[in-house]
Amino acid sequence: MFSMGKMNHQYLPLFLASCFFFISHSQASCQHHCLPDQSAHLLQLRQEFVEKRMYTKYPEYYTYYDFPDYYNGSYPKMKSWKADSDCCSWDGVTCDTENGEVIGLDLSNSWLYGPLNSNSSLFSLCHLRKLNLDSNNFSSSTIPSEFGQLVRLTHLNLSFSFLHGRIPSGISWLSNLVSLDLSFNYFKYNVGGDYYDYKLLDLRRIDLEELVQNMTYLRELHLGDVNISSSLPQSLANLSSLTSLSLSGCNLLGEFSLNIFLLPRIQSIDLSYNEELVAFLPKFQYRSSLKKLHLRATNFSGEFPNSVDSLGSLNVSDLSETNLFGELPDSISNLKSLNYLNLESSNFLGAIPSFIRNLSQLTYLSLSYTNFHGQLPSTSGNLAKLTYLRLDKILYNREVPSILGNLTQLELLSLSQNNFDSCFPIWLTNTTNLRLINFYGNQLKGPIPSEIGRLSNLSSLFLSHNSLTEAIPLILFTIPSLSRLYLDHNQLTGPLKFQNLKNLDLSGNKVLVSKAKINSTLPKFSALWLSSCNLLEFPAFLEAQNELQTSDLSNNTIEGNIPKWFWNVGKETLEYLNLSCNHLSKFEQPPVVLPWKNMHLLDLSSNMLQGSFPIPPLSTQYFFASKNKLTGSIPPMICKVHALEVLDVSNNQLTGQIPQCLLNLSNSLVVLAMKNNHFQGNLPKTFKNGCSLVTLDSNHNQIRGKIPRSLVKCRMLEVLNLGNNKLNDTFPFWLESLSELKILVLRANAFHGPIWEPNIRFGLSKLHVVDLSHNNFFGYMENVSNYYKDLMTIVNKGVELELELVKILTIFTAIDLSNNKFYGEIPDSMGNLKALIVLNLSSNNFTSHIPSSLGNLIELESLDLSRNSLFGEIPQQLTSLTFLQYLNFSQNQLFGPIPQGGQFLTFQSSSFDGNSGLCGFQLSKKCGNNEIPTSEMRHESSLGEGFGWKVVVIGYACRLVIGLLTRHVVTSRRIDWLVRNFGVNLRR
Repeated sequence: MFSMGKMNHQYLPLFLASCFFFISHSQASCQHHCLPDQSAHLLQLRQEFVEKRMYTKYPEYYTYYDFPDYYNGSYPKMKSWKADSDCCSWDGVTCDTENGEVIGLDLSNSWLYGPLNSNSSLFSLCHLRKLNLDSNNFSSSTIPSEFGQLVRLTHLNLSFSFLHGRIPSGISWLSNLVSLDLSFNYFKYNVGGDYYDYKLLDLRRIDLEELVQNMTYLRELHLGDVNISSSLPQSLANLSSLTSLSLSGCNLLGEFSLNIFLLPRIQSIDLSYNEELVAFLPKFQYRSSLKKLHLRATNFSGEFPNSVDSLGSLNVSDLSETNLFGELPDSISNLKSLNYLNLESSNFLGAIPSFIRNLSQLTYLSLSYTNFHGQLPSTSGNLAKLTYLRLDKILYNREVPSILGNLTQLELLSLSQNNFDSCFPIWLTNTTNLRLINFYGNQLKGPIPSEIGRLSNLSSLFLSHNSLTEAIPLILFTIPSLSRLYLDHNQLTGPLKFQNLKNLDLSGNKVLVSKAKINSTLPKFSALWLSSCNLLEFPAFLEAQNELQTSDLSNNTIEGNIPKWFWNVGKETLEYLNLSCNHLSKFEQPPVVLPWKNMHLLDLSSNMLQGSFPIPPLSTQYFFASKNKLTGSIPPMICKVHALEVLDVSNNQLTGQIPQCLLNLSNSLVVLAMKNNHFQGNLPKTFKNGCSLVTLDSNHNQIRGKIPRSLVKCRMLEVLNLGNNKLNDTFPFWLESLSELKILVLRANAFHGPIWEPNIRFGLSKLHVVDLSHNNFFGYMENVSNYYKDLMTIVNKGVELELELVKILTIFTAIDLSNNKFYGEIPDSMGNLKALIVLNLSSNNFTSHIPSSLGNLIELESLDLSRNSLFGEIPQQLTSLTFLQYLNFSQNQLFGPIPQGGQFLTFQSSSFDGNSGLCGFQLSKKCGNNEIPTSEMRHESSLGEGFGWKVVVIGYACRLVIGLLTRHVVTSRRIDWLVRNFGVNLRR
């Protein structure tokens, strides 16, 4: 026998190898591969979406804040998933090594496009602990309540994913969550130069309270740009594990609990862009863990506390656009870790603080648009790390301060709108680390110095809106890093030469563009802005631009044809093209479908394009062709543009019916604008489930028939404009199910019947504007006017005016019930609508006195009560309407003296014609004791049958489009609420 000692000595290596093999084999046998059902669920999930890269590149429509640079590294992760391989090895998939169950799924930036449905196979992955769907496009679908079934989740990220609607209460069931991110689910789009920003996610106060109470383990709560529109629950301060809180742009109201600043582990607080959020900064606790504090554009006020030196870990402080005031305490100089300080547009006073030079770690400093004054403190080398400096609109020296030349590490310098009227500072060209220079909106004059060529790292140069003259120096185009050059709105002339530029903006200059073709050795532009450059034709050098992604040639005088060679410009790359506001007449040899394969936005509006309707590239999301001379019908091929979100063909000469197939795009289509054409026939009858329409505008056409009831499937509809057609229908009470509807225009059709039925409950709580004028309605109804991006018509001050949509939504509040058959009394409660600017009740059968409460409408500019049966005296209280510019009381039965004073002194006799009992200096009939009508002339008219108009004429109601019963308004104390929403919100 071998002794143990001997065996250990001779066979130890073999023994250890055997043990290692045994252990390795045992471990391998315990590592399960992906379970078949898990693999099946994942493969099914892949089938639910198509691959489509997100639209992220254009600052005109999305800012860097909306879509950070990391989007550029996105790729379709699910493309590599193969059915014959182990799903645990698939990109983005993490499995439990013990049982093969999928516990992690990271599909962020994965090009997912399509709705996230409640029956998605995603919800079959019931063992998920971490789920990241950040930065995809779920086509404005709602967040399915089935997320509440994934009760094992500890991390959930649905940010930047184009989701909308109410956040379901089921989310609060995820009590194991330590990280929740639902931020930045909104989109922007441009319609004819106006930008619209839709917040798509809403979180009710009651659901937020439940979420905070149930998720006691939360460390990260990120709800940026989720519409909360309420105060925050106090229980938020009980989340003792919270390290990061982001509630930027949530429309928060009320006071913010100071105890949240004092949470023991809190490191990051972002409350920016909540203008109604009120609070003071607390007395910070010693050794606070706070590292990042973002309070930009909030209503924080008071003085900055001296206890700021307790924030020894603070790295980032953004206090810009707040109401904090006073002088900054010297204790800020103790924040040795501070590297980001933004105080722009705040109310701090005094000289530019000298202690700033002691913040030796500072890399970012912005004092722009503040009340600081005096000289910049001497740097003495203490700001050696400063790389970013913004002093916009603060230094009113005539020359750029030369002390900036000592900041040798400076990479970004912004000195815009400072009224510098010297030449470009040559000494600045010695700061060789500069990557960005911004002198926008000064009065720099003379030429651009050739010494700028020393700045070999310069990539962006903003010299727009100055008084620079002469030709652009050739040296600019030899700087190897220069990729963005903005010289718009100067007085530059001379021919263009290019070398390394990728982004060039020369808009608003009188540059000369060579007519000769330029060879391929010149740079391949990524972005080129030549708007308002007095161009008469397409620049010939564009023909060689096969890498162009963004091109703006708008607001020139380019006329004639779009040349056939233009179809090859950026054929594989072009994503944004703006040719609007030129004199283009037609396409030269156009293809059946315009050829750009990656086009997202195409703007051909405000030209003179003739002929048939052009089909945009099939990838297009935003297509504008309004204000042209297009004829014929819209071909069904338009429906092949499957991702179309905005289609604006207003103000053309198009005919035929609105294609039914357009509504098959309703899961993606957000705006359909077709007004001022010659469309005929009926409206398409079938709207699909999941319809995402926000605006439907077919005003001024020849559409007949009825409003299709399937329109109720468009749950997000905010604007319905069917005015000036030939529709023949009763009032569509069924529209009350469209809870988001804000604008309803049925003007000038053949609608008829009552607008109130005793057995029908009609409520549209968000309705702002209603126009039912020029129909055959009877009974009692209210109206305000019309909406969409372009123009509206309302009878105001006796004429038809065209008003921009933006004005309606922000400053214009109007009620127009003219030319119907409404009757009864004008209610006293009308005087509660204190934001009203236009009131038109003309050409009806109202039989009452003029309420004296109308004198409370202090914003009123136009009042038309003509052609009714109103009686009694004109109330003296109306003289308090100091903004009143138009008044028409003609053709009634009014009597007594016309009030003297205020704006009544400016009105002519035509404002009072047809009232034989009136007297006053405006009329030939002067007032005297023997001429003042007696009370015998007063009469009461029968209200007749039906519902008396004792209502508040406003569509913010629970009962009726036009009104709320006066007693309902008074007893529920909702007058202030009505006025605030009807008036103030429209002024934002």
